Amino acid sequence: MKITRNTRRNALTVLYQLDCGSTIDDPDLRTSLDHSDDDDRPGGIGEEAERQLGYDLACSIWAHQKEADECIAALTPEWPTHRQPIIDRNLLRMGWFEITTDRTPPKLAINEAVELAREYSTTQSSLFVNGVLDRIYHGGRTEDEEVPTPNADVES
Repeated sequence: MKITRNTRRNALTVLYQLDCGSTIDDPDLRTSLDHSDDDDRPGGIGEEAERQLGYDLACSIWAHQKEADECIAALTPEWPTHRQPIIDRNLLRMGWFEITTDRTPPKLAINEAVELAREYSTTQSSLFVNGVLDRIYHGGRTEDEEVPTPNADVES
Protein backbone atom coordinates (compact mmCIF):
# COMPACT_ATOMS: atom_id res chain seq x y z
CA MET A 1 0.00 0.00 0.00
CA LYS A 2 1.24 3.44 -0.84
CA ILE A 3 1.95 5.95 1.92
CA THR A 4 -0.82 8.56 1.85
CA ARG A 5 -1.08 11.87 3.69
CA ASN A 6 -3.50 10.20 6.13
CA THR A 7 -0.90 7.49 6.73
CA ARG A 8 1.62 10.19 7.54
CA ARG A 9 -0.86 12.00 9.82
CA ASN A 10 -1.30 8.76 11.74
CA ALA A 11 2.46 8.20 11.88
CA LEU A 12 2.92 11.75 13.17
CA THR A 13 0.35 11.08 15.91
CA VAL A 14 2.27 8.00 17.04
CA LEU A 15 5.66 9.73 16.79
CA TYR A 16 4.34 12.59 18.91
CA GLN A 17 3.25 10.16 21.61
CA LEU A 18 6.57 8.28 21.48
CA ASP A 19 8.45 11.56 21.75
CA CYS A 20 6.39 12.40 24.85
CA GLY A 21 7.41 9.18 26.58
CA SER A 22 5.08 6.44 25.36
CA THR A 23 6.65 3.15 24.40
CA ILE A 24 6.14 0.97 21.36
CA ASP A 25 4.68 -1.80 23.53
CA ASP A 26 2.03 0.49 25.07
CA PRO A 27 -1.34 -0.98 23.96
CA ASP A 28 -2.97 2.48 24.04
CA LEU A 29 -0.52 3.74 21.42
CA ARG A 30 -2.11 1.76 18.58
CA THR A 31 -5.68 2.17 19.78
CA SER A 32 -5.27 5.96 19.97
CA LEU A 33 -5.37 6.02 16.17
CA ASP A 34 -8.84 4.51 16.11
CA HIS A 35 -10.55 7.60 17.54
CA SER A 36 -11.44 10.82 15.78
CA ASP A 37 -9.69 14.08 16.61
CA ASP A 38 -12.89 15.55 18.08
CA ASP A 39 -14.11 12.88 20.46
CA ASP A 40 -13.85 9.24 21.45
CA ARG A 41 -16.03 7.83 18.70
CA PRO A 42 -14.42 5.19 16.50
CA GLY A 43 -13.15 6.49 13.21
CA GLY A 44 -9.70 8.05 13.40
CA ILE A 45 -7.87 9.57 10.45
CA GLY A 46 -8.46 7.69 7.21
CA GLU A 47 -9.16 4.03 6.60
CA GLU A 48 -8.10 1.24 8.95
CA ALA A 49 -5.31 0.28 6.53
CA GLU A 50 -3.95 3.86 6.66
CA ARG A 51 -4.02 3.81 10.46
CA GLN A 52 -2.19 0.48 10.59
CA LEU A 53 0.38 1.56 8.00
CA GLY A 54 0.84 4.86 9.87
CA TYR A 55 1.48 2.96 13.09
CA ASP A 56 3.95 0.63 11.35
CA LEU A 57 5.68 3.58 9.67
CA ALA A 58 6.04 5.40 13.00
CA CYS A 59 7.50 2.30 14.66
CA SER A 60 10.05 1.99 11.83
CA ILE A 61 10.95 5.67 12.08
CA TRP A 62 11.28 5.49 15.86
CA ALA A 63 13.62 2.52 15.57
CA HIS A 64 15.98 4.85 13.64
CA GLN A 65 15.28 7.98 15.70
CA LYS A 66 18.83 8.39 17.03
CA GLU A 67 20.34 8.07 13.57
CA ALA A 68 17.85 10.58 12.17
CA ASP A 69 18.51 13.02 15.02
CA GLU A 70 22.27 12.83 14.46
CA CYS A 71 21.86 13.65 10.78
CA ILE A 72 19.41 16.47 11.50
CA ALA A 73 21.57 17.89 14.31
CA ALA A 74 24.56 18.07 11.97
CA LEU A 75 22.51 20.28 9.64
CA THR A 76 20.99 22.47 12.37
CA PRO A 77 23.75 23.16 14.93
CA GLU A 78 22.18 26.51 15.81
CA TRP A 79 18.84 24.82 16.49
CA PRO A 80 19.44 21.50 18.32
CA THR A 81 16.84 18.78 17.97
CA HIS A 82 15.72 19.08 21.59
CA ARG A 83 14.86 22.77 21.00
CA GLN A 84 12.83 22.19 17.84
CA PRO A 85 9.06 22.11 18.17
CA ILE A 86 7.95 18.51 18.69
CA ILE A 87 5.94 18.42 15.46
CA ASP A 88 8.88 19.77 13.44
CA ARG A 89 11.41 17.29 14.77
CA ASN A 90 9.06 14.39 14.12
CA LEU A 91 8.30 15.61 10.60
CA LEU A 92 12.06 15.86 10.03
CA ARG A 93 12.51 12.30 11.33
CA MET A 94 9.74 11.09 9.04
CA GLY A 95 11.16 12.91 6.03
CA TRP A 96 14.68 11.69 6.80
CA PHE A 97 13.41 8.11 7.04
CA GLU A 98 11.45 8.25 3.80
CA ILE A 99 14.36 9.86 1.91
CA THR A 100 17.12 7.61 3.26
CA THR A 101 15.20 4.35 2.89
CA ASP A 102 14.00 5.16 -0.62
CA ARG A 103 10.41 4.40 0.43
CA THR A 104 9.19 7.56 -1.23
CA PRO A 105 10.60 9.76 -3.98
CA PRO A 106 12.57 12.43 -2.06
CA LYS A 107 10.72 15.41 -3.51
CA LEU A 108 7.39 13.84 -2.57
CA ALA A 109 8.63 13.07 0.96
CA ILE A 110 9.77 16.68 1.36
CA ASN A 111 6.52 18.08 -0.01
CA GLU A 112 4.41 15.89 2.29
CA ALA A 113 6.44 16.93 5.36
CA VAL A 114 6.14 20.60 4.39
CA GLU A 115 2.37 20.31 3.92
CA LEU A 116 1.99 18.61 7.30
CA ALA A 117 4.12 21.34 8.88
CA ARG A 118 1.75 23.94 7.40
CA GLU A 119 -1.21 22.01 8.76
CA TYR A 120 0.06 21.20 12.27
CA SER A 121 2.92 23.50 13.23
CA THR A 122 4.04 27.13 13.32
CA THR A 123 4.13 29.64 10.49
CA GLN A 124 7.92 29.27 10.11
CA SER A 125 7.95 25.48 10.35
CA SER A 126 7.26 24.71 6.71
CA LEU A 127 10.33 26.74 5.67
CA PHE A 128 12.48 25.08 8.32
CA VAL A 129 11.32 21.55 7.45
CA ASN A 130 11.77 22.23 3.73
CA GLY A 131 15.28 23.63 4.21
CA VAL A 132 16.52 20.76 6.37
CA LEU A 133 14.99 17.96 4.29
CA ASP A 134 16.26 19.54 1.07
CA ARG A 135 19.77 19.45 2.50
CA ILE A 136 19.34 15.83 3.55
CA TYR A 137 18.19 15.03 0.02
CA HIS A 138 21.22 16.80 -1.44
CA GLY A 139 23.65 15.15 0.97
CA GLY A 140 24.27 18.09 3.30
CA ARG A 141 24.73 21.79 2.90
CA THR A 142 27.53 24.14 2.05
CA GLU A 143 28.91 26.56 4.62
CA ASP A 144 27.30 29.62 3.02
CA GLU A 145 23.79 28.17 3.05
CA GLU A 146 21.62 29.05 5.99
CA VAL A 147 18.83 26.85 7.32
CA PRO A 148 15.73 28.79 8.37
CA THR A 149 14.92 28.41 12.06
CA PRO A 150 11.57 27.45 13.48
CA ASN A 151 9.51 29.91 15.50
CA ALA A 152 11.54 30.53 18.65
CA ASP A 153 8.38 31.15 20.69
CA VAL A 154 7.34 27.49 20.51
CA GLU A 155 8.35 25.23 23.37
CA SER A 156 8.39 21.48 23.00
